[in-house]
Amino acid sequence: MFASHPKGLIPAALSNMGERFGYYIMNAVLVLFLCSKFGLSEETSTLIYSIFYAGIYVLSLVGGYIADKTQNYKRTIIQGLCIMTLGYIVLAVPVLATPENTAWLLTLTCAALFFIAFGNGLFKGNLQAIVGQLYDNPRYAAKRDSGFQIFYVFINIGGLIAPFVAPLLRSWWLDVNGMVYNAQFPAMCHQFLSVTDSDSLQNINELMAMATAVGSKAGQSLQEFCTQYLNVFNTGVHYSFIASVAAMLLSLVIFVCTKNGLPNPPKKEAAQSVTYTPEEKARMAKEIKQRMYALFAVLGIAIFFWFSFHQNGTSMSLFARDFVDTSAIAPEIWQAVNPFFVITLTPLVMWIFSALSARGKEISTPRKIAIGMGLAGIAYLFLTLFSVGEGYPSGTEYRAMEASGVAVAKAGWWVLILYYFFMTVAELFISPLGLSFVSKVAPKHLQGLCQGLWLGATALGNLMLWIGPLIYNKYPIWVAWAVFLAVCLISMGIMFAMVKWLERVTADPA
Repeated sequence: MFASHPKGLIPAALSNMGERFGYYIMNAVLVLFLCSKFGLSEETSTLIYSIFYAGIYVLSLVGGYIADKTQNYKRTIIQGLCIMTLGYIVLAVPVLATPENTAWLLTLTCAALFFIAFGNGLFKGNLQAIVGQLYDNPRYAAKRDSGFQIFYVFINIGGLIAPFVAPLLRSWWLDVNGMVYNAQFPAMCHQFLSVTDSDSLQNINELMAMATAVGSKAGQSLQEFCTQYLNVFNTGVHYSFIASVAAMLLSLVIFVCTKNGLPNPPKKEAAQSVTYTPEEKARMAKEIKQRMYALFAVLGIAIFFWFSFHQNGTSMSLFARDFVDTSAIAPEIWQAVNPFFVITLTPLVMWIFSALSARGKEISTPRKIAIGMGLAGIAYLFLTLFSVGEGYPSGTEYRAMEASGVAVAKAGWWVLILYYFFMTVAELFISPLGLSFVSKVAPKHLQGLCQGLWLGATALGNLMLWIGPLIYNKYPIWVAWAVFLAVCLISMGIMFAMVKWLERVTADPA
């Protein structure tokens, strides 16, 4: 599989895998950590997470601009890894949050998240640009799509393993200290410790019963145990950030040791020494303009794909909580379903593309992206039909029914598996191939910035994620799935309408 690809692909993919492994360890527990560490509400923690998540993609534009301006992608990538490592080191230091230090400690935590987001902006898009430069060599040009698919698999290997690391370290440290994990107990501790007057007898009794269940010893005061539990619980999470630091350092070592085998962009001075006729300059300017038009057209489709795909963290999470029986499967495992499908299905998708190419029926990258939007539509068509068939109400109505004891049949876990299957196949047709398309269409002097634009499109899609939960809670949930189905089908239709133009723009000159 790898023999026909440039030698720099695997080192670049391994470096990216290490960075993604460290990121997904942190990402799996960040919202919970903010709640348990500082006693923040879910809404406040989610807001901090959303700003951080969007910042990762927005700052990729800054990273791409810096690399294009300096024409030193490798140095920019190394700087990004170092800055990210610094951010994780700050997060890894276990300092007990108290009423006296919460303000500056939370500020320091947010600063650490900024370092991670900014470092990621310097790293992510520019490494993708270097992978694209590997395939500018005519010898490997035909393998560009499959190269980015391989690169994408390595990203998801990190994403598959990482969600298990933080919970294991957290539970291990609790066990060392004779305590048991309970997701609800930190919030109850914060509530108890923050009340200025006496808490209700019922709440105190419930807290004492749970404290005994999670490790409180006879004679230990409730206030003392709550403080101790929060300290141990959060220290376990801090230790998981040490694993992120180790992953960053490994990624840095891999990149530094292999960077000489990666391509360097042509120097600006060499390009400027060539003299062009006015006709040649006009033709080159027209070609660049056409390529940028094509890029922004695909970016527009990508916005709506990520808007639909990243519902897995919003309306799909609500659906799993409210309407799906997930009692038999631990919550952490669900975060691994998507990367598991990416890893297992990528070889099959690559084989299909290769077989079609061998028969002279090769599918162009723009056409693959259009097909991917159709596959995403199938996922939401399934959810729409299933929800209509089960007669599911809105999320708000369902929770009120559940509180009153009215039972509504919950869906089996297979519903989520089937949804993630179709969405992952759609992802394999769009995300790695979108990276490939950007690397091919981007002007040589703007490769870092154009990869940043692809990530910027992801950020714009993420900014609309709130629409899904809004519809989910206000109308019968099939309406939310129908909206995403319509978005996918309209995007597919527009993409198919542009396919021939995009194929002409991206065709290699004869």
